[in-house]
Amino acid sequence: MSTSLIIVILVVVAAVFFYFKKIKNSMIPPQKFKELLNEESGVIIDVRTPAEYSNGHLKKADHNFDVSSSDFNDGISNLEKEESYFLYCRSGARSGRAMQIMKRNGFENVYNVGGMQDLVAAGFKKQ
Repeated sequence: MSTSLIIVILVVVAAVFFYFKKIKNSMIPPQKFKELLNEESGVIIDVRTPAEYSNGHLKKADHNFDVSSSDFNDGISNLEKEESYFLYCRSGARSGRAMQIMKRNGFENVYNVGGMQDLVAAGFKKQ
């Protein structure tokens, strides 16, 4: 294997590592999510697929906008940009990506609250 190919592979691996570390660091823990919900009203969005959503979602979820779908931008375009939004998925990666998309579209109060299993384990009700 050539040296330049090894360097390219290492750069790609490092970029992926830092991307996922950034998403992980952008998540707020379930307890902080509970505190924020008590302090202010907000909209809870499940950004998983419709199939995942139909298999169970947080009882408090207001919307299901699949971040991997081309319809995601249409879904968020009808939302008030001044509102607070709490996004979750299975592990926190997709909700981190959705948070970045929403922030690029002018939403300021967007929070990645992580994965559904962690939220349910912290006491959030599942439907």
